[in-house]
Amino acid sequence: MIAVTRLNGKTLHINALLIELVEETPDTLITLTTGKKILVLEKANEVISSIQSYLRSIGVYAATIKSEQTEGPST
Repeated sequence: MIAVTRLNGKTLHINALLIELVEETPDTLITLTTGKKILVLEKANEVISSIQSYLRSIGVYAATIKSEQTEGPST
């Protein structure tokens, strides 16, 4: 879960694995895989950084990097 702040100042925790899209419109809009959209005060790069930190903490981020390095170019 990552913590974000709604436009009304309330903190909200979102399951980072359900985030499909993060965009600035100019407010930051997070779209979940469920189709739900949430406007937050944080900038898109802050949300992305939080997602990456969360993925590192559960070991998913490192696993994808290792996987990309071992795949290499196909011949």
